[in-house]
Amino acid sequence: MTRLLIALAFWTFSVLPTAHAADPADPIIIGLSYPRSGHYREEGLAQMRASLQAVKEINAKGGVLGRPLKLIDRDSAARPERARRNVDSMVAEGAVMLFGSVSSAEAVAAGEQAKQHDRLYFATIGYSNDVTIEKGHRHIFRESTSATMTGRALGEYLTQHFPGKTYFYITADYSWGHTSEASLRLNTSTQNTGKHPGVTIPFPTAKQSDYSGALKQAQASDADMLVLVLYGHDLVRAMQIADSMGLNRKMQVVAPNLTQSVIEQTGPGIMVGVIGAEHWFWRVPELENAKAGMDFVENFNKEYGLLPPSAAASAYTVIHQWADAANRSGSLAAQPLISALENHRYSLLKGPAQWRGFDHQNVQKVYVVRVNDRATVIKHPSKQDYFEILHSLDGDQAAIGHDDWVKLRKAAGQPETLR
Repeated sequence: MTRLLIALAFWTFSVLPTAHAADPADPIIIGLSYPRSGHYREEGLAQMRASLQAVKEINAKGGVLGRPLKLIDRDSAARPERARRNVDSMVAEGAVMLFGSVSSAEAVAAGEQAKQHDRLYFATIGYSNDVTIEKGHRHIFRESTSATMTGRALGEYLTQHFPGKTYFYITADYSWGHTSEASLRLNTSTQNTGKHPGVTIPFPTAKQSDYSGALKQAQASDADMLVLVLYGHDLVRAMQIADSMGLNRKMQVVAPNLTQSVIEQTGPGIMVGVIGAEHWFWRVPELENAKAGMDFVENFNKEYGLLPPSAAASAYTVIHQWADAANRSGSLAAQPLISALENHRYSLLKGPAQWRGFDHQNVQKVYVVRVNDRATVIKHPSKQDYFEILHSLDGDQAAIGHDDWVKLRKAAGQPETLR
């Protein structure tokens, strides 16, 4: 029995990543699974750029636990099965932490695979509620906001400023689309689908005819508000068609998750006046007096000749927060890191934020924004002054409460605590 216990102890020490199992000169490997190809490659490229910046900064200050960081990466094309294979491949190469994603389905798949290897996975971008509710577990943390957070922030603003208006929803047919639409309907009191109709379009295989057909239905509905529950390239294509039909000049367009990358791909002229939500954009650090955030913006701009979008901020934050947790816990193993992260409050690229303990959601302020007109955009030296802030909602008010989270977990047949 004694020999067996000694053998088990040796095996545990050899397979778990710790601060003491390698030479100080050996790098600590972290793995980024991101869309280098496919519809979301612009958001993926932003994550890669910011990740390289974060690793460079951390290494310049002595690394993590006295060892340098090494970033490895794989192309997910935002496909769940590719993300799973990427996790397996990067763990085999020695990665002790995984992060990335743009689509929620990709985040869920990669997180589940990381759990099988007893590694943490950080979802940089993945807004669907199920990432931290029905599909949530102890090994996954989400940096970006959830559909509930977006819906509550947008709902407050739209209800106050567009009372009594009729809505038409065009929604991508997957988890993010469904949870985002449901949250916005709830928070704008537009659950009556007879009065506020909507259609879904295929994801990720939508064709030009799918967008055109849905937008023609919106045009025929005579609704006041056109809600495009689409993301990335799908939103770009829909907006281009809506512009050719003149819908963006006849209806108030709302895009729940409105990003810098989408505006740049579509063209600011087409996107003028669109209302949406963002958890971070390059003006936020100055607004919230976040010195580290202002330095991030300046350094990113110097390195790449452009201002960073929210996808970049999420990836940068994840690496710095994981490194901080490793240094505070003195370990690279999953369980000490989880304990160091849960309920940890910090300020980095914006004001106060928290990795909430019961669901691993990053709780932070949400901004409701509107796309500026062309003159405002080009007036700024960067030609990237895209957003006017209309409203903001603190993270504690925006995020789902514990009791509601438990109810949804139970309804999905999940345990009342993360496992």
